[in-house]
Amino acid sequence: MRRKIPSTHTLLCFEAAARHESYTRAAQELALTQSAVSRQVTALEEFLGVALFRRTRHGVALTDRGAEYVHQIAPRLQGLEQDTLDVMSTQGSGGSIHLAAVPTFATRWLIPRLPELNAQHPDITVHIETRTRPFMFADTPFDAALYSGTIEQVSNWAGTRAVRLLAEDVVPVCSPKFLGTRTTLTPKAIAQLPLLQQSTRPRGWRQWFDAMGVEAPLALSGPRYELFSMTAAAAAHGLGLALVPRLLVEAELAGGELVVACNQPLVGERAYYLVMPERGEERPVLKTFLDWLQQAAANRN
Repeated sequence: MRRKIPSTHTLLCFEAAARHESYTRAAQELALTQSAVSRQVTALEEFLGVALFRRTRHGVALTDRGAEYVHQIAPRLQGLEQDTLDVMSTQGSGGSIHLAAVPTFATRWLIPRLPELNAQHPDITVHIETRTRPFMFADTPFDAALYSGTIEQVSNWAGTRAVRLLAEDVVPVCSPKFLGTRTTLTPKAIAQLPLLQQSTRPRGWRQWFDAMGVEAPLALSGPRYELFSMTAAAAAHGLGLALVPRLLVEAELAGGELVVACNQPLVGERAYYLVMPERGEERPVLKTFLDWLQQAAANRN
């Protein structure tokens, strides 16, 4: 029996009082009296054997130990609430998936297709947070990750298995106005124009020009942007040419905001994978999600 865990009600009172640094406002939030909140905090201090608050002229303020304790318990209370909401939302069927994903792929490719998942599996809920680098699944609440990388990078992600979903072919794009009266540009012509750089792929343009067999002294020059969505937006506003995966700018190409400046893609070494921890039996909801992802990827090709 666990005897060193305070009651949830007591922790909620403390967390609210710590967040507001006021027993009165905490009481208003929790629909309690100020004295009830004060009693719960006092009981918690006695349980812990440390002072969590100190009196001030304007009310109460956290002690150093109090600030440390609320920093530790607040995310756990939030996680407990989210777990409860997950169970309530599925009403005993389906389930939820906590997914880490590279941001532009999640925004541009996955989310526009989630209505299809919802139509086929309305009892599955997908929560998405952004991550761009490998992490330890044991230290996070994530069930899986949508990751962009090379096969070597994926293979080196310890304690995981990965399923390849989509290849990443990159093409030069620009605004129609930037292209002017021309219908296309040669790689040699592109080498003389302003180039938009992707800070996470600093040698992207160099690799493309090398594959085209073109000398490009300015291949590493130009403004740098962290995300593909930023680079695409800069290209759409006429700031230069961007080298982006075609699958991430499908909407802009369809809407005419961007055009392919040179239809000679570079078939890169990178691809998009669903990465899952190797921890025993796979959850049925994750298998259903993987099956749907593979089908969505196959339908695109």
